[in-house]
Amino acid sequence: MARAEKQWHLRPIDPSATNRLAAAARISPVVAQLLLARDVRDATAARRFLECPLAGLHPPRALPGVADAAERIARAVSAKRRICVYGDYDVDGVTGTSILLRLLGKLGADVQFHVPLRLSEGYGLNSDRLRELAATGVSMVISVDCGVASIAEAETAKELGLELIVTDHHEMKNGLDGPLLPCAAAIVHPRLPCEEPYPFGDLSGAGVALKLAWAIAQQVTGSERVPTELRELLLDAVGLAALGLVADVVPLRDENRILVRHGLERIRSHPSVGLKALLEASGVKPDQAVTAEDVGFKLAPRLNAAGRLGCASLAVELLTTTSLNKAANLARVLEGHNGERQARERKYSQQAKELVEASFADDAAVVVAGEWHPGVVGIVASRLVEHFGKPALVIALQPNEAIATGSGRSVPGFALHQALVACDALLEGHGGHAAAAGFKVRPERIDAFRDRFNAHVRARYPGGAPAQVLNLDAEVPLAAVTFNLLNDLDKLEPYGAGNPRPKFLAAGLKVEAARLIGSGDVQKHMDFRVRQGDTVMRCVAWNMADRMEELMSAGGDCCLAFTPKINEWKGQRKLELQVIDLKPGKTAPLV
Repeated sequence: MARAEKQWHLRPIDPSATNRLAAAARISPVVAQLLLARDVRDATAARRFLECPLAGLHPPRALPGVADAAERIARAVSAKRRICVYGDYDVDGVTGTSILLRLLGKLGADVQFHVPLRLSEGYGLNSDRLRELAATGVSMVISVDCGVASIAEAETAKELGLELIVTDHHEMKNGLDGPLLPCAAAIVHPRLPCEEPYPFGDLSGAGVALKLAWAIAQQVTGSERVPTELRELLLDAVGLAALGLVADVVPLRDENRILVRHGLERIRSHPSVGLKALLEASGVKPDQAVTAEDVGFKLAPRLNAAGRLGCASLAVELLTTTSLNKAANLARVLEGHNGERQARERKYSQQAKELVEASFADDAAVVVAGEWHPGVVGIVASRLVEHFGKPALVIALQPNEAIATGSGRSVPGFALHQALVACDALLEGHGGHAAAAGFKVRPERIDAFRDRFNAHVRARYPGGAPAQVLNLDAEVPLAAVTFNLLNDLDKLEPYGAGNPRPKFLAAGLKVEAARLIGSGDVQKHMDFRVRQGDTVMRCVAWNMADRMEELMSAGGDCCLAFTPKINEWKGQRKLELQVIDLKPGKTAPLV
């Protein structure tokens, strides 16, 4: 089955609105046009979006539950009670855990941490682990990036006499009269129902942990302005929160945008011992700005690899250590895990594609199973959605295991978590949200589950899943791709969810000198030049080696969807196009 073709949509332009905003905010028309596409429509909002003042953060005590939690934690620190920070195993969880560990350690707390093993303990609070913690003298547990749906586990904590502080940002379970909340001593959540709702509900788990750390620092010092030493630690925490926010793909608007903008600069200018080792291992140059793309494609995968293939506690240790030797050793271990994760991802993705094409090509969705590592199947599901344009579920079968673990990714407009509810009778458990979800299923029920899930997708899309739409911000001639354009685009950093990097259309191009590139024997990418009139530019198409024939199918005439980049090599700076999609021919059909 061929790769699913994307439909291209060119955003409409309102020249009068663009010029009005450009004049009012004193910005270039290019920036004004891109801001309008992001629903930023007046000069005040434009300045806030572009300047991202740190003072624009909402007060920490405005966050529901944070005042009570901060007071309880401060009392526990003063009383020398043993505290455990219980985090999730993804980047958002380990960075949030590290934020609270560093602050509580600085305050002299008797504190330890626990990050669950993905395979044996699973996501969220674990009752057996809570019993073990209580047996070792822990009297307070602070969850990070988990816990709001751990209803039964919170009851266990209460029975054990543990004071449970839940900090989370995930969806709450629904009860008959509203959200069903765990019986915790305090719950900190940006969307917690209360008389004065928090003005921004899209914080990540690390963002929530940062706000709590900030409130604890204010509580123990008795002042909104904390001493310099604690202020510096909180600025470091902004850097850690930025990693979690980008990795968790929360919308980079409002507070998230402010935190990521200042956090990335903090990582560049004042990296901790562990972050410095991670930057070096990832190939991020210390003398250059750290971008959200660096986090998404270099830093976060290495931190995530620990939880996927090993133990996420290694990532927490890296982010909290003060030892140069330990940091270097941990960074090398994570680098090894990441290399293994990449190799498995390539292997499993190819196996899964071949399985779909051989047996399930006509299905409404992708549901495949194999003897794959459970920590990688979510990434494989993402690759399958991208390739086939359908919701994809990937199941990891383990020899001699009675229950298999699965992970799914969806297409826009299809609520994956609701589809799993429709299959509830065939599953051992499930959870997640519209775009991504996890589940457990008995191997002997996979065929029936596949049929049920496909029936649900067919009912939603009788004619098949709609083609994915690629939104393009403007058509740009190659001669207009200049360093000045890149300087304008840099003003909209950081890019990410809710503020995607601008995508442009270039039509009427002629391909020259196309070749495959890659590392070793694996050539997954295309490198070529395109000519438009007198302008020639280099193009790189990552993971598109299978589209070489398509690229040349119209005699080398093609149209590109791209984002412009600067390639720096041996002191030389050159402009090039990073290809997002391509269509053969001199013109591209638009929707």
